[in-house]
Amino acid sequence: MKPDESPTARTLLALEHLHNTPGITADRLATRLGVSERAARRYVAVLREAGIPIDSTRGPYGGYRVGRGARVPPLMFTSEEALALVMAVLDGHHDAADPTTPVGGALGKIVRVLPEPVAHPAEAVRRISTRGPDATAPDATAPDPATTATLVQAATAHHQVRLDYDLGAKGVRTMEVDPWAVVVRHGRWYLLCRSHYADARRILRVDRIAGVTVLEADFTPPEHLDPLETLEEHLAEGWSNEIEVIVEAPADQVAAWLPRSLGRPEPRDARTTRLLATTDEPEWYARQLTELPVPFRIVKPRELREAAQKIGRRLMNASLDPTATFD
Repeated sequence: MKPDESPTARTLLALEHLHNTPGITADRLATRLGVSERAARRYVAVLREAGIPIDSTRGPYGGYRVGRGARVPPLMFTSEEALALVMAVLDGHHDAADPTTPVGGALGKIVRVLPEPVAHPAEAVRRISTRGPDATAPDATAPDPATTATLVQAATAHHQVRLDYDLGAKGVRTMEVDPWAVVVRHGRWYLLCRSHYADARRILRVDRIAGVTVLEADFTPPEHLDPLETLEEHLAEGWSNEIEVIVEAPADQVAAWLPRSLGRPEPRDARTTRLLATTDEPEWYARQLTELPVPFRIVKPRELREAAQKIGRRLMNASLDPTATFD
């Protein structure tokens, strides 16, 4: 007899169906359990004998439901449901991995009562604490929970993986990588890794990974790796417009004001900093520069200067006499 064919397993499964589908009829319950209608009614009777109030209603719209006053049953999550729950909480709360916070404590309690095969990958994902600010990217796509859990566990165990990566119009590429870390930033999930084919650092979108296989070979991650800082440095490089901005403040202050994804601050002298970066969106980058609380000068590119002038004119117009009319 298979485990899910035992009377005890079927009784617990019947309770799960009664919770998830209030008003379920005996024949539908029998179909879900793979038994006769008479056997389904017997499982309901067993639950009642165990002290669980099961109400029943006769008629065409009748059926079974768990009555008020029932004790909370054991949590019955599938592995996919548990992982999806943990990932959803991580997306909304940067402190979900901290057991001292209300959200982190509640999530920890849920994980602790799950069966080990379900709890282990869920706990691995829950411990992801390297994440950026909480703003969510408008086009962010939630990755597959099982894929994410596999990558997190491989990174934790230092095992190499083979994965299929969707390159869009260029098709799917199979590659072997050392998974250094999974990072959540602005609602997107990234895999920070080393590609064996390119022998170089790569940042992959987890939602574009179509399949992953854990390999027996292991790897050693870089010493003193800061996954979030490394990710943001990578995101500031490789775009079409090279940026140079002179900021009237020491480099350490500029680094505190702007995230690493906006560029690399280099000391020019004791009082000024050269900010170097790249971007494909000059107007967006110009808006980020307005967060600087000190004077700055855009050296290049021309597109960034024009974008800053456009923003400046818009702000100047906003400060005009409120009774004035627009041209």
